[in-house]
Amino acid sequence: MLLKCGIISNMIENENTMEDLYCIGCGAKIQTEDKNALGFLPAGALKKKIKNDEDLYCQRCFRLRHYNEIAPTSLTDADFLRLLKKIGQHNALIVNVVDIFDFNGSLIPNLHKLTGGNDLLMVANKRDVLPKSLKVGKMTAWLREQAASRGLKPKDILITSAQNKDDVAELMEAIEHYRRGRDVYVVGVTNVGKSTLINAIIKSASGSEDVITTSRFPGTTLDKIEIPLDEDSALIDTPGIIHRGQMAHYLEPEDLKYVSPRKEIKPKTYQLNPEQTLFFGGLARFDFISGERQGMTAYFDNEINVHRTKLEGATEFYEKHKGELLAPALVGAKLVRREFKITDKSDIVFSGLGWVRVPQKAVVAAWVPEGVDVVVRKALIG
Repeated sequence: MLLKCGIISNMIENENTMEDLYCIGCGAKIQTEDKNALGFLPAGALKKKIKNDEDLYCQRCFRLRHYNEIAPTSLTDADFLRLLKKIGQHNALIVNVVDIFDFNGSLIPNLHKLTGGNDLLMVANKRDVLPKSLKVGKMTAWLREQAASRGLKPKDILITSAQNKDDVAELMEAIEHYRRGRDVYVVGVTNVGKSTLINAIIKSASGSEDVITTSRFPGTTLDKIEIPLDEDSALIDTPGIIHRGQMAHYLEPEDLKYVSPRKEIKPKTYQLNPEQTLFFGGLARFDFISGERQGMTAYFDNEINVHRTKLEGATEFYEKHKGELLAPALVGAKLVRREFKITDKSDIVFSGLGWVRVPQKAVVAAWVPEGVDVVVRKALIG
């Protein structure tokens, strides 16, 4: 597999004529006129970078990479989907990156329609944040079952971590095997680690580090970024589809760390009686309404403060303590309640935040910000 890292189409024809230039970090077309529009770079900085033959990053990517600042963009969810719909017009291999910690929240609705019948390789990223006791074989079988329930039939499923060199090498081999000389489109919702994985591939193949802009902020990649594989085909990083049902879109920037675990999560089991409640900071709430006393296990970022209290008076408790004892807190959003009757061992998934494993029959309720998804699924662990 040949990978040539560099700026796509960043070639100067002569002193007076220049082809379109693109930000290598997010894929946006470079422009010097409107500082509030996509791809802005001051004219002086652009001239200097061209003179020194440097990689081009727009001002937004520069600030994100160096100062962890995020600037709002004019792209809408519809714009992201419109860009991805073009994929179905090409004969290509589709690499669908999902976040294994937030599998349900990271699936792309109607992906089989977007891909136009192209071969699909599913890559479950961030395996390093799940407990090491969870075996790859069991995870793969679980993922295949879950994918089939959504109408997806991937050629293969790989479980990876961008931090693991062996995983990256295995992914490169699988891509080369399944693409059969075709272009490769890498797709996924925001924050599943697409660009991080591609950067790992680039580093493995060429030694270049952090070419594509990555962060915890949703919607970092703004247009497709092409990386040549050989003379006739390319690896293409596409914009992450913004899934509004994920918790990340309801948090302040400084609180995004709570929905993007970087270390192995440590499950916490609580022996609960009926009419007890668990709060996950000020972001979500879990009520055990009825059933036998049982151990319910919470899988959330290690920094999330889990607080147990009585169901009676829990709403008043939340209003009194959110932002202090129950932190971090939501801003401009309220918690809404969804009730579930559990008959078998299941996970109650708070999209983008984590899940609670319920081991036996119970009636429970999940409270999340209005607009965030709650899913009941077959238990992933145990």
